[in-house]
Amino acid sequence: MDNSNKNYEIATLAGGCFWCIEAAFDELKGVVEVQSGYAGGSVKNPTYKQVCTGETGHAEVVQIRYNPSVISYAQLLDVFWVLHDPTTLNRQGNDVGTQYRSAIFYHNDEQKKIAEKSMAQSEERGDYSAKYVTEIVPLNDNFYPAEDYHSDYFVNNPENPYCGAVIAPKIKKFHQKFHDWLKPEFQ
Repeated sequence: MDNSNKNYEIATLAGGCFWCIEAAFDELKGVVEVQSGYAGGSVKNPTYKQVCTGETGHAEVVQIRYNPSVISYAQLLDVFWVLHDPTTLNRQGNDVGTQYRSAIFYHNDEQKKIAEKSMAQSEERGDYSAKYVTEIVPLNDNFYPAEDYHSDYFVNNPENPYCGAVIAPKIKKFHQKFHDWLKPEFQ
C-alpha cells in the first residue's frame, strides 16, 4: 500500500472474511484505498491457502489508507463494530477459525488509545449483548497483501453465492446506518 502522501493514515482491521469488510470500507468518504491481506501470524508472505488452514496464526485483515481530515480513525472503528460481531471468538457466521478473529492491529500508541476507547464505548452502548473478544494488538510491520484476485471481490463477483448470502446483507445494513458517510456514487 502506497503511503507516499504524508497526510494519509493507515488502519489495519480484522473482522472475519476480508471480502466482507473491504467492500464496505471502500465506499466511505475519505477512504483512498482498501487492501485485503494477512496480519498477526508467524509465517512470512503467507498464501491464502496457508492462512485458511488456521496454522499460520494470521487473521484476514483489511488495510485502509484514509484521509483523517475527511474521516477519523474513530469513525472507521464505528463502522468496524457494525460490520462484524466482535463477541464471537475466532468466527464470523459460518466462517470459523483464528483467521476470522476480530482484531484491531494498531500502528501507534494513539491508535491503540482510540481503539480501546471505541471498544469500551461500543460495549457501554450495548451494541452487542455479549462480552467483546476483539484483540487490540500492535501491527509490528506484519502485514502481507493478499493475492490480487481478492481485491474488490464483492464488486467483481456479484454472482458468487457467498457474496449474495453474506456480504450483500452486511452492505445493506452498512448503507442504512452510514448513508451520510458514503462516497456520492454509493449514496
